[in-house]
Amino acid sequence: TPTHGSPAPLPAAVWNFPRTSEHHLPLQIGETVHILQASEGWYRGYSLRNRATRGIFPASLIHLKSAVVERRGAEESVVPAEIPMVQEITTTLWEWATIWKQLYVAGQMERYQQVKWMMYELMEQRSQLLSGTLPKDELLQLKKEVTGKIDYGNRILALDLVVRDEDENILDPDKTSIISLFQAHKKAAQTITQRIQEETSLQQSTLGCSARLAASPSHSLYLCVRNFVCNIGEEAQLFMALYDPGEQRMISENYVIRWASTGVPQDIELLNNLKAVFTDLGSKDLKRERLFLVCQIIRVGRMDLRETYSRKLSTGLRRPFGISVMDITDITKGKCESDEDKQHFIPVHLAAADNDFLHNMIRKAVEGKDINHKGQGFWVSLKMLWGDLSQARKDHPHLVDRSTVVARKLGYPEVIMPGKQGDVRNDIYLTLVQGEFDKGNKKTQKNVEVTVCVCDESGSVVQNVIYHGVGDKPVSEYRSVVYYQQRHQRWMETVKIAVPIEDVHKTHLRFTFRHRSSSDSKDKSERIFSMAFVKLMRPDGTTLRDGEHDLVLYKGDSRKLEDADAYLTLPSVRNLSEPKLLSGSSFRVSGGASGLTMSSRDSFQISTLICSTKLTQNVNLLGLLKWRSKPSLLSRNLQKLMNVDGGEVIKFLQDTLDALFSIMMENSDTDVYDTLVFDALVFIVGLVADRKFQHFNAVLEAYIRQHFSATLAYKKLISVLTQYVDHVSRGEPCELLMRTFKALEYIFKFIVRSRHLFAQLYEGKEMAEFQCSLRQFFLSLNQLMKSPLEGPTLLSQ
Repeated sequence: TPTHGSPAPLPAAVWNFPRTSEHHLPLQIGETVHILQASEGWYRGYSLRNRATRGIFPASLIHLKSAVVERRGAEESVVPAEIPMVQEITTTLWEWATIWKQLYVAGQMERYQQVKWMMYELMEQRSQLLSGTLPKDELLQLKKEVTGKIDYGNRILALDLVVRDEDENILDPDKTSIISLFQAHKKAAQTITQRIQEETSLQQSTLGCSARLAASPSHSLYLCVRNFVCNIGEEAQLFMALYDPGEQRMISENYVIRWASTGVPQDIELLNNLKAVFTDLGSKDLKRERLFLVCQIIRVGRMDLRETYSRKLSTGLRRPFGISVMDITDITKGKCESDEDKQHFIPVHLAAADNDFLHNMIRKAVEGKDINHKGQGFWVSLKMLWGDLSQARKDHPHLVDRSTVVARKLGYPEVIMPGKQGDVRNDIYLTLVQGEFDKGNKKTQKNVEVTVCVCDESGSVVQNVIYHGVGDKPVSEYRSVVYYQQRHQRWMETVKIAVPIEDVHKTHLRFTFRHRSSSDSKDKSERIFSMAFVKLMRPDGTTLRDGEHDLVLYKGDSRKLEDADAYLTLPSVRNLSEPKLLSGSSFRVSGGASGLTMSSRDSFQISTLICSTKLTQNVNLLGLLKWRSKPSLLSRNLQKLMNVDGGEVIKFLQDTLDALFSIMMENSDTDVYDTLVFDALVFIVGLVADRKFQHFNAVLEAYIRQHFSATLAYKKLISVLTQYVDHVSRGEPCELLMRTFKALEYIFKFIVRSRHLFAQLYEGKEMAEFQCSLRQFFLSLNQLMKSPLEGPTLLSQ
């Protein structure tokens, strides 16, 4: 027999076990049992809910939790060896679950939904408590949130009130005096009443979706693919993305599903678990006139489906099959309530001919022409999740879990939080736009396939850095869709390239072009007929500009076309001012030393979009961020910061602020850069105050609270601030001080935080000097307000 406080197992059911035989003991998930006997994978015992009924149940359904035996007199009880708060959540969920079902039966749907979300939140918080990774202060905060939720839920469900001590643990009535119990009860009742009043006023002020939209700058759209029914007969790749018909372009990354010829996902584990969430959708995205969910279906196999395998055919060709489109504007705007259980059918528009470009088909399909789909299409569920991804994970843990694929927007979210691991990005989005290829010595137009790879300076292919989309493994080369016998190709295919930040300066993209034949023997004899390339970084250290690039196509020996030494010194982008050559299809470049010729009859355009929080396209901002490499240009770079586009500075807000305070701290013995750094700081705070960037207030606050570490900054900031006030008091121009006063709130937040960090580090030293400098500032301010001069008078008003 176990002694008091000794460990003992506590068996609990982890799965429902229905009674299919008179000897079985029926169990529900979570039910605690007492085991009397064990034999060959089975236990015999009884449930602690009903000790009178005994029976057998599978051992595989039972989890033995660690527990301890507690005795009070003759009584003996087995208590789980978990945090008491975890036990309380478990008990509460059991109790609420019964009432929750009754609410559903009674048709009280509003209260039913309220309890449902509270239970989801408690489950999420329970898993956080069990993780054991929270520091002490966060653990206490989480406990307070949990107890607040439990007490609030118990009150609205008319259950007993639980009284607690200061550490949020349930008070033991046997060890607590009656007066202490009464005081704790009274305090708990007041807290819950206050919470209910707050909830009521919050509900009254909430105006549905519009309020939720305004509350957060970023939202997500949840997609679950329930089924895909389509007679393809070969393997297929499904590319799902959000599409703006006004701009005629995708606005999100592709969610990729690889579909087997048998009619199920290639990865069978994904069956009934094809979930994705399109995130980073800002208020501008939700205000788009129309927004569509689009799926492009690409089959992978032979050139023509009608051809039989009587002769040896080339395989592995990516060929257009069809597209599906669904107008989701009402769902994203919150006009119709989205529900994760409701299924929508999206029919498939089949490619009618080999020259049907998928992008053109999408454009036609959004016009809404009816088609004869014969029941072929997708069944999907969609739900708008208000708030950013972390909020969606908290609010909807059953939808956004570890298996849910995250597809980001092609571009930045409206708010980039500093230091958040999820927001450190270095994504290069490459779109194959279009190309035009002469048939050369062939009788018919070519079936062109573009192969994209990322290469280093020596021409070696960088492995596994190209993504077809999210939910798919990276590959070393990307092959385009092959359109049959087309002179003018329009692909509009987007891939993501994820090169490590430290390698971007030495990598380039290489595009090779090859004619693909339907016959395997002919196909194998085809060589690369053309090549283009573009470097990811420009000579001045900035990245490739966003937008379209008209690349130069080179012809020559197929081995030379893949030799980086032969082409890297040649121009990669076609100069717009170059006159078009009228005669001949090509001309030799670089005196023929490279053995490559530039093609004038063929053309090729790509588009790039770089979403990097570490690499900038602005040379002035780059100069400031890398100020240590050229300290002689520091003054000029600080002045030029004011000319940088506000959006670019905001994207690099943390890095820019870090650079400014590093300059200040590393030049603490001189005041040469103090006013320039101060002006730059005022400029940045002014940007955040701009309505366009108003959401970045939270970013700046988070930076000051969590990342700012310049302990000496307060001395320099107060000194420059006082100087500015003194100058204006003497009648000097006051424009700079006007801007400074607008930024005064944040300047003082930096001063206070800096002084606080200094005091922590040096145990409160130099307090008198700090107070003296503050007093001097306020004296200068008084002097400014007393000034009879016109400028200071206007300023002091």
